[in-house]
Amino acid sequence: MFSQLIQNLIDDTLKYSLGYFEAELWLCATIVALLLFRLISVDRLIPTSILALTGAIVATVVAWFQLTTTDGSETFFTGMLIHDQFSVYFRLFLSLFLALTIALTILTGIPDNEDSPDFYALLLGATVGMMIMATANNLLMLFIGVEMASVPSYAMVGFLKGRRASSEAALKYVVYGAGAAGVMLYGISLIAGMLGTGDMSLLADRLRIVADNGVAGLGDPEVRLVALGTMLVMVGLAFKLSLVPFHFWCPDAFEGASAEVGGFLSVASKAGAFGLLVRFLVAFSGDPSGAELMTAFGIGLGVVAMVTMTFGNLAAYGQSNIKRMLAYSTIAHAGYMLMAVSAMLVMQNSAHAGDLGQEINACLGGLLYYLAVYLFMNLGAFAVVALIRNYTFSEEIDSYAGLIRQSPALCVCMVFCMISLVGIPPFGGFFAKLMIFGSVYKAGDFHWSMYVLLAVGIVNTVISLFYYLRVLKTMIIYDRPADARAVRLPNLENVYVGLLGAFVLLLGCAPFIADGLNVIAGEAAGSIFSAIVTSR
Repeated sequence: MFSQLIQNLIDDTLKYSLGYFEAELWLCATIVALLLFRLISVDRLIPTSILALTGAIVATVVAWFQLTTTDGSETFFTGMLIHDQFSVYFRLFLSLFLALTIALTILTGIPDNEDSPDFYALLLGATVGMMIMATANNLLMLFIGVEMASVPSYAMVGFLKGRRASSEAALKYVVYGAGAAGVMLYGISLIAGMLGTGDMSLLADRLRIVADNGVAGLGDPEVRLVALGTMLVMVGLAFKLSLVPFHFWCPDAFEGASAEVGGFLSVASKAGAFGLLVRFLVAFSGDPSGAELMTAFGIGLGVVAMVTMTFGNLAAYGQSNIKRMLAYSTIAHAGYMLMAVSAMLVMQNSAHAGDLGQEINACLGGLLYYLAVYLFMNLGAFAVVALIRNYTFSEEIDSYAGLIRQSPALCVCMVFCMISLVGIPPFGGFFAKLMIFGSVYKAGDFHWSMYVLLAVGIVNTVISLFYYLRVLKTMIIYDRPADARAVRLPNLENVYVGLLGAFVLLLGCAPFIADGLNVIAGEAAGSIFSAIVTSR
């Protein structure tokens, strides 16, 4: 009996599951190769950065092939993970972003040759964890994915050896992260203990069973306990997303870490956490028995989104360090993206949810589109910071004065990224934000709080204009001090920032690119709802 069980497990893994896990396997194999290269000193002959970049590119190609061939939804590894277009979208997103980040580190020279095997192993390991977060179909895998993404991130924040600010930021990140992980694990234990399962596709059905009269009202003690567990899990996810009031690690970590690491955490960490957040909340949604509970969560997330984007934008206004300013900008953008999740939950759990399939898909599709645009505009901003740092040895906004006269390509990229981050046409950030605002407006038909959320989002967009333009004013209008270090980028670095800036523009004004991404995002969004319906 036991031997047959083991044989079935081996057969399932080798013949079925590994095919779905191919992109992650390529990254894992690259990590092993990096460590072996370090062990036998091959890294002195072959640059490990090239090996890491090759692994990321192969994973990107594999994920793209999966995206074009995936139809339907399947669980694998005995139901612990799920394969659908939603999870494949995040595989492609994360592997592409990983390749772009590694390319940036090659250009900037961080890490150095001595530390590069360790650094790239951490970078790839964190990416695998984020892929698992977006693919999780079990509460246990939810926790494992978060920890696999978090632990390498702690080390990367403190990777600049000998810098007190970097070490201090890493220590704070570790302590806060450990506390958030403990709270999240306790919440998982409450949910699994009360509902009797860790399978996320069964959570809504089990909630209906434990609820009195089949209605999951907050007056039911069992439902209140599940709601408490869900809130504790949300604490851990809010920490990864740097949502207020769990944002406190973000400014210090971004300022202490290198710009390359800050750029990676600002985008990849957000993507993995939003993928997991959506999958976790959708597992409870769409069933009448839990409509009251999930509507309350949707409104609560809207309140958190309002506070988060307001705090992030106001705090960013007074910053003199560009990385710290971008950290608060990252907090604000997490609030904008959370608006889509809030609107999705309100519509999905309304009495008219059956007639709102297209509108509900549009909420999640807008979020996925926003993430894709955010990849290029935020990475572009951090790339400019990293490249300028290599010449000026400063990350203060004042040191950017007059750079337009020395490095036009770099400044044009920063202009594109900053204007897109505000949400001004014709850049991709405008259309991404418009899609989310449109979804929130539609959700206002089902709860008045969504109109308030929309108004706060618009006001915050106006507020953000001031601190983004302050950076551009410094770069373009101010004169370059006579004693300032010159910033003249080589052709390869100009090409890199030029490509990032071009994608920010094309995602806004090139219909064939924007429409193609919109279709992909919409199909990925629809697949997660189909998977939940099928499993039930």
